[in-house]
Amino acid sequence: MNAPPPLPIAFIDDDQDLREANEQTLLLAGFRPVLFESAVKALEVLDESFEGVVVTDLRMPEIDGMELFRRLHARDADLPVILITGHGDIATAVKAMREGAYDFLAKPFASDSLIQSVRRAADKRRLVMENRRLRLAAEAAQAASPLLGEAPAMQRLRETLKAIADADVDVLVIGETGAGKELVADQLHRLGRRRGGHFVALNCGALPDTVLESELFGHESGAFTGALKKRVGLIEHSDGGTLFLDEIESMSLGAQTRLLRVLEQREVTPLGSNKARPVDLRVVAAAKSDLGDPQHRLAFRQDLFHRLNVVTLRIPPLRERRGDIPLLFTFFLGQACRRFQREVPVLSDAVHRHLAMHEWPGNVRELMHFAERVALGLANLDAPAPTTREGVTLPERLELYEAELIRDALTQHKGDVRATLEALGIPRKTFYDKLQRYGINRASFEVPGSADVPSALEPHR
Repeated sequence: MNAPPPLPIAFIDDDQDLREANEQTLLLAGFRPVLFESAVKALEVLDESFEGVVVTDLRMPEIDGMELFRRLHARDADLPVILITGHGDIATAVKAMREGAYDFLAKPFASDSLIQSVRRAADKRRLVMENRRLRLAAEAAQAASPLLGEAPAMQRLRETLKAIADADVDVLVIGETGAGKELVADQLHRLGRRRGGHFVALNCGALPDTVLESELFGHESGAFTGALKKRVGLIEHSDGGTLFLDEIESMSLGAQTRLLRVLEQREVTPLGSNKARPVDLRVVAAAKSDLGDPQHRLAFRQDLFHRLNVVTLRIPPLRERRGDIPLLFTFFLGQACRRFQREVPVLSDAVHRHLAMHEWPGNVRELMHFAERVALGLANLDAPAPTTREGVTLPERLELYEAELIRDALTQHKGDVRATLEALGIPRKTFYDKLQRYGINRASFEVPGSADVPSALEPHR
């Protein structure tokens, strides 16, 4: 992995000897000094795109250091400016700090004092610039698709949605809690020819069986006790549009049987009626677990599974696309700050560590809620949550590290098994055993268009 380039440090002083002496100091400390003999020349170069820190003398001809600071502050309020001052100008330097200057050094100052101040300012500047880059990337990604992420699995998911948007096929979406299954269904609806119809969503696990059937299929007046008037069901209401059924695995076998008939005949018979009504809709069903797994077949009709399984879309959990976390978090943080009417905060090292170390069992939804807490200043990171990597035993930490190495290798080699095995130096059987142990889905690391990637429309087996 290549080291980042040295951070530029703008050093402004009309004393050539002082400039050259501090140039050597900054070079030895690993920075890239950019020297200016006057504030006028510095202002021709420095703006909000400058990645580094500004160090300037206060007393200079034409434009002094105080005026330089104010002009730079107007261009970029987050640009750190360190002032060099004589004893007679300390009051001016203190005033500048009240206005937003980062620090001041009184002459004569030790080289170590300069480097320590510059390093602290440089750390702050890196965070600011990283946050800006992430915000721009998030805005660009959101403009292209609401399904954010550059992981291969997300790229393939977006391409598959475009490919099947206008196809008259029902779709099964598999993803953990909070992974974004409804967002995938909504995007499929918006991309297809049914976008002019209703998008109707129902969580099958949130309603008792009797209420669920009434909600889905509708009922006639007097069909059962309490049915005082006719009700149009969600299936019929979805005519011309899309019906999204979340947590379909929780649907009773009786409701599954009636839903299967709807899918096969494209007609619905409300409770208490003998007359079937034709419907033209796409059904997108979602489940937290793989319904094709033999463990789940006892509770789910196999014929309904095969009817839904024309196309299966899998949403990778956040832990399998950790590289997308900063992008997603930045987007959610911007949304939250706009909603709460707050300024977007500069992210602290603690927030960055939490983003990198937390396991995110609640996936994108949990990340979004964390961004809201950060926006409100309520993110307490002093006490790590039980799901963080801190506070676990040494064997558990080693397992977390091993799983991360495997994910990194899969990402680097785009899911290619042979290349990944060579990089990790482990036998094939050991590799697959570890994938199963750590819950890593190798296919989610494949890049769209690779020769060994199965068709996006291939049914799950």
